[in-house]
Amino acid sequence: MRIITEKRLKQACEKYPDAEASIRAWKKLVKEQDWNSFNIIKTTSLFALDGVKNFVIFDIGGNKYRLITCINYRTKAIYIREFLTHTEYDKDKWKNDEWFDS
Repeated sequence: MRIITEKRLKQACEKYPDAEASIRAWKKLVKEQDWNSFNIIKTTSLFALDGVKNFVIFDIGGNKYRLITCINYRTKAIYIREFLTHTEYDKDKWKNDEWFDS
């Protein structure tokens, strides 16, 4: 899989240094995958995840952070939409993303 907008992951590492190791582990895992569906991700991901509409949300840093992604299985691209603390995620503002399929 290809990660699109890795810049957001770099910014997350700078803002939340305690998440850096988990972000690096997530990136390594993702780049080794050839996911075709959400169900395949569930069987191969070491990270807890949830599917919300067309987004896949990964728990990062021992459930402290949420990595919100949109995955195009056809082109094998993962778009990083948000990296949030658990508290920020619970406010649901990320659902205002223009890519969020309501």
